[in-house]
Amino acid sequence: MLALALLIVALPAFAEEEPWALLRQGGHVVLIRHTITTPGVGDPEGFRLEDCSTQRNLSEEGKQHAKRIGQAFREFRVPIEALYSSPWCRCVETAGLAFGPGAEIWHALSNLFGRPENRQKQIDELSARIGGYKGKGNLVLVTHGSTVLALARVSLQTGDMVILAPKGEGRFAVAARLNVR
Repeated sequence: MLALALLIVALPAFAEEEPWALLRQGGHVVLIRHTITTPGVGDPEGFRLEDCSTQRNLSEEGKQHAKRIGQAFREFRVPIEALYSSPWCRCVETAGLAFGPGAEIWHALSNLFGRPENRQKQIDELSARIGGYKGKGNLVLVTHGSTVLALARVSLQTGDMVILAPKGEGRFAVAARLNVR
């Protein structure tokens, strides 16, 4: 009976280790939803991408969460081949706090919330890149919940991640979900 109780207690720890082991192998794509922002939904009226002061930005809690994500990637020795971000300041800041400066801006990762006219073009571009990814390290993409949902059909909380396994020819599979608290 004690052995069964120990097995049940050990299962959550093992389940949490699995996504990290997968990422240590490389060759995957990690979609990260930006961390928590100041209160609000969508973008403020009249926001401009080139002016962060007009956008909803990361809260102090969101900044600390982004740093914890980066620390976990370092602790679990996850190889990163490339880092891309949506042009929205909350995504660029999440990427920078987690992984350091230098995320390349990729407009295909842009926010789809309230922009249904962009959906198919962005999904096609993302699918082609993700499905055809063959890197030795992992491709990390920082984006928005609406974009993750449209692409992978997975709803993420702020700062959560989904790991995708490229299958070629624009196809991919959801391999795991991951969060760092």
